[in-house]
Amino acid sequence: MSQYILRRLLLSIPTLFVISFIIFAVLALAPGDPLAQFALNPAIPESTRQLIRHQLGIDQPWYFRYVKWFIAMLQGNWGFSFQTKAPVIDLIRQRIPQTLQVVGVAYVIAVFLAIPIGIISAVRQYSIFDQVATFFSFIGFSVPSFFTGLILMLVFAINMHWFPIVYSSTLEVNNWNSFVQLLRQMTLPVAVLVVQQTAALTRFMRSSMLDNLPLEYVRTARAKGLAERVVIVRHVVTNSLIPVVTLIALGIPTIFAGAIITENLFRVNGLGQLLITAIQNSDTPVVMALTFIFAALTVFFNLVADVLYGVLDPRVRYN
Repeated sequence: MSQYILRRLLLSIPTLFVISFIIFAVLALAPGDPLAQFALNPAIPESTRQLIRHQLGIDQPWYFRYVKWFIAMLQGNWGFSFQTKAPVIDLIRQRIPQTLQVVGVAYVIAVFLAIPIGIISAVRQYSIFDQVATFFSFIGFSVPSFFTGLILMLVFAINMHWFPIVYSSTLEVNNWNSFVQLLRQMTLPVAVLVVQQTAALTRFMRSSMLDNLPLEYVRTARAKGLAERVVIVRHVVTNSLIPVVTLIALGIPTIFAGAIITENLFRVNGLGQLLITAIQNSDTPVVMALTFIFAALTVFFNLVADVLYGVLDPRVRYN
């Protein structure tokens, strides 16, 4: 197992290198100028813009800039934002709590809801519970998140005044009332994400359970006289979780990528909103840092999913 993990980690090094090179090349060759707002200001002469461009290193060829960025990244220096002039690592550190409060909490709730719903739907196939769960799963999976968010805002925020529309990132939790206020402002964006993510995970869990229920090992376990609950939990659920674990593990990096639509809809000052703003302003250091972190997390959690296969299925061997 340790040799397999070490081999995969060593293989991830050239993988991340190639990914970072491609992302940087695309961003460098894409249209857009981080100093475009200065060009519209007649008070800033061309010589000043050229000086700023030289100080930021934008006047150099993109492959030289990539080498400098990669060496600095290995040293823990993610550069400075073209727009705010603040260190990129500080911008990311400021946005992570808001993203985890909304996207992270929503993902955890979705996992704990989807797995039991998928199990019960498969065990009681075509029952009323299964039909209701399937109906809402299709709706949650098909309806876009911005539409669900607008409906929830219209009903629960505007008409009923139960929850605030805008998420306040400046709220400090220091007593019970502020904690309740935090929960109230988290409710709507978390609900939007839970509906969508639970629907997708429920469908996968149900399909995986239905694939395993008719197999011979399940009939053998029942023929041995094992209780139905033991057969379902110890045999069917364990094997059905194998493909679902891949989906869950690869979904974890999306937490740190942020929910772009939901964060912009509810004004959540998270990583998704930061990424959109950086792309619109051609802020290459911020976009590079966020996309590279997302790529590294994807590679890492792909490895985690492969290792969990051996935990769930004893037949899996890593040689």
